[in-house]
Amino acid sequence: MISKLAVLIPTIIAASIVGALGITFFPSGTKNSHTTEFPIGTIKIGQDVIKVEIAKSEAERQRWLMFRGEKLPMNSAMILVYDKPDLYAMWLLNIDSNLDLLWFDAKGNLVYTVKDAQICKNALDSVNCTYKNTIPAKYVIAATSGFITKHNIDEDSKMSIISM
Repeated sequence: MISKLAVLIPTIIAASIVGALGITFFPSGTKNSHTTEFPIGTIKIGQDVIKVEIAKSEAERQRWLMFRGEKLPMNSAMILVYDKPDLYAMWLLNIDSNLDLLWFDAKGNLVYTVKDAQICKNALDSVNCTYKNTIPAKYVIAATSGFITKHNIDEDSKMSIISM
C-alpha cells in the first residue's frame, strides 16, 4: 500500500514547479501593462496630504503593485484597506522596485514600518521578500522607497483619511 506521503510529496513538488514556470513564463504583454485602475483617494500623514490608489477588494489587494513598470511618485502611494484589523503579510513578488511599507491601525496610528523593503528575485525567494506586521493593522500603505524619510514619518505618525 502506498503511503500518503509518497503521493503527496511528488504532487507538491510538481505543483511548485508548474507554478514557478507559470510565473517565469507569464506573457510579457500582461506583465508590462497596467490594466487595473484603482480608485483614487486622499489621506494625510502628519502634515502631508498624499494621493492614494485604493485597493479594497480581495482581487485589488492581490493585484496591487504587481507588474507595474513605473514607480509611484513620492507624493502618492497605494493603500490596501482590510475589513478588520489583523496581521497582514506583504509578499513583494512581481514588484519592480523596493518599497516603503507602513501598517496603520483602525484609529490611524502607525503600528509597523519597513523601510526599503527588498523585492523578490524569484518565486522561490519568499523568505527574503515577505514582510508582516507584529501589531494588528487595518491599513497597509505601500510607497516608493524613500517615502518614509521624505515625509518625516516616525513611530508617532498618524494617518487620517480625507477621501476614499
